Amino acid sequence: MAYDELFADRVANTLTGLGATYDTRKMMGGLVFMVRGNMCVGVATDKETGEHRLMARIGRAAEEATRSRPGQREMAFTGRKMKDFVFVYPEGTDREEDLTFWVQSALDFVAELPPK
Repeated sequence: MAYDELFADRVANTLTGLGATYDTRKMMGGLVFMVRGNMCVGVATDKETGEHRLMARIGRAAEEATRSRPGQREMAFTGRKMKDFVFVYPEGTDREEDLTFWVQSALDFVAELPPK
């Protein structure tokens, strides 16, 4: 599993700071943070660039609304777009307020899903 452990710690601390209860699972080539049994955010390393990236489950509406934010890119595995998810690269997560924005956006979306 390839992911930046320091970045994973930042994400975990952000989730905790926002009052989220979560579990972690190693999947999708990285570490995924599950909230109420649903995938919320994750961390992985881009195999092509070596950069760490956040996987954020924000939903289609938020994806459209945040398209111009730094670092946001379509999430696609094997050339196929993943519904409701985006990748956010370091230029969009290096500042704490930016990372908090993405994690909160994912928490807001996951709060609308039924628990698993």
